[in-house]
Amino acid sequence: MIGGRVLDAAAVIAFASRTSIYAQALVWTAVEEGIVLVVPSTALGTAWATLSEKDHDVLEVLLRLPVTVVDDLTGTRARAIGELGGDQLDAHALLCARDRGWAVVTGDAARYSVVDGVEIEPLP
Repeated sequence: MIGGRVLDAAAVIAFASRTSIYAQALVWTAVEEGIVLVVPSTALGTAWATLSEKDHDVLEVLLRLPVTVVDDLTGTRARAIGELGGDQLDAHALLCARDRGWAVVTGDAARYSVVDGVEIEPLP
């Protein structure tokens, strides 16, 4: 069984901005251990817009890793996200995690107050 984690926008930003050694460790451990990292396209867009230009190269590195998978926001996915309700950025990460049975890694656990059936893994 393949295991993995879903990185929300806060986790992606923490990695790319190099503000969290835990995010760095998670990504490089995933590479070493072959753990899949799913990045919702909504999180990617938010990270790209939020990060300074100097951090874009690190974001590109994340996207080129062999363990990184971007979950694209197709029409079907958009509808499923809308049906979850709430903040669409959070909902995309939650949908990815729920579909795969994996945890959402986040640098902002307070965003996820009540989540049925999805583990939230906060970055310390």
